[in-house]
Amino acid sequence: MVVVSAMSREELYTWVADLLAEMFELDRASLTLESNLYADLDIDSIDAVDLAVKLKQMTGMRLQPEVFKQIRTIGDVVDALVNLKAEQSA
Repeated sequence: MVVVSAMSREELYTWVADLLAEMFELDRASLTLESNLYADLDIDSIDAVDLAVKLKQMTGMRLQPEVFKQIRTIGDVVDALVNLKAEQSA
């Protein structure tokens, strides 16, 4: 299990980008915080659900559906994980 609470924002970005590259066969070098999951990376709604499931499996943390619906970029995924980390430590 990945311990998100021990990771910095930069480490989370690297981990999320690596995960996306692996899951969806993307060019890792082209991924940035601003990369749009849908427009730039061609991830569809089914892929997005797969990503949410994978994040829960790997971190043990579940993104709430209303949070996940707001995610558009890799940076949004990182921010959501940072916020979950903050909630857990509160």
